[in-house]
Amino acid sequence: MLASLVGFLGDFDKAEEAAQEAFAIAAQRWPESGVPANPGAWLVTTARNRAIDRIRRERTLAEKIHLLPAPDAVMEEFDDTVIKDERLELIFTCCHPALALEGQVALTLRALGGLETAEIARAFLVSEETMKRRLSRAKAKIKATGIPFAVPGAHRLPERLDAVLAVIYLIYNEGYRGRVDLGVEAIHLGRVLAALMPDQPEAHGLLALMTIHHARRRARFSGEDLVLLEDQDRSLWDEDQIAEGRAVLDRALALGGRGAYVVQAAIASLQTRERIDWPQVAEMYRRLVELTGSPVVELNRAVAVAQAGDPATALRAVDRLDLDGYLYFHSTRGELLRRLSRDAEARAAYLRALELAASTPERRFLTRRLEDL
Repeated sequence: MLASLVGFLGDFDKAEEAAQEAFAIAAQRWPESGVPANPGAWLVTTARNRAIDRIRRERTLAEKIHLLPAPDAVMEEFDDTVIKDERLELIFTCCHPALALEGQVALTLRALGGLETAEIARAFLVSEETMKRRLSRAKAKIKATGIPFAVPGAHRLPERLDAVLAVIYLIYNEGYRGRVDLGVEAIHLGRVLAALMPDQPEAHGLLALMTIHHARRRARFSGEDLVLLEDQDRSLWDEDQIAEGRAVLDRALALGGRGAYVVQAAIASLQTRERIDWPQVAEMYRRLVELTGSPVVELNRAVAVAQAGDPATALRAVDRLDLDGYLYFHSTRGELLRRLSRDAEARAAYLRALELAASTPERRFLTRRLEDL
């Protein structure tokens, strides 16, 4: 509904006001008159008509009123296909590269995730006032620069789709750190995107990746303690969700998907097998390094090499990386050094990781590792 109104009015604030007004009218009328045959059409029609009335009253856009459809014509235009197209347009508007990344994330959660400003602020550990300013800046930028409410042309779709996928993945990663509500919101957004763009393998790859990871969420923590993959209680894994994720991954592969999200989803799937084939996981990470050039991915590949039985080779690979400010670089070095019985060096690495740790589960895990040396 919001997507339809933003597309119709070209203004986020007016669209939200019109939506709220329509729901208020429905709450007042429907208990007496009954729910309409097509509630969605009724709400959109009412919201559009109220918005037109408000624009007329304000008279700030009086010269443009003749361009807006008459209220009687709105119901005839409304159907599910229009909403589907407008939801896709709204996703690309929220994730336009002209907006700051923090604005893209906030606007996506507000407009497509349905979260209130206070909820988004709590999730990202900022004040509600700060989040209001982020949203206001994003909306003002859309209006001032004339960011189009449209899906980009085919020649620009890959680069713009990458931005949309990156925003959704960023939202998921915030949830993966313990804010489960954000994880759920990201998966919801991933499902919307995959349904709206059914022929895009990376959209399915991201959805598969998030779904498989999310299936293990209950096993990742024991109280406030972080639990490593090999120590997790598999009875706590959501097998139905894992199966769902694998089915989505199969769809991505059938579409010819070989991109970064598809490869990451394949790795996640391998890691849920009863017997993990670590050499194969290491090979998949090698492919991911080729796609991304990321030193963090190279670090993950080293972990897989160590799990496959070669911690010495893994340590040499890790020591070539320039990731001194990255918590998991030092915790991984500590783990590899511990396995090689180089306890003094392992202690130094764990202490450095502890300096960088921000969350209680991370600090507790590293403290236990130090105590065990």
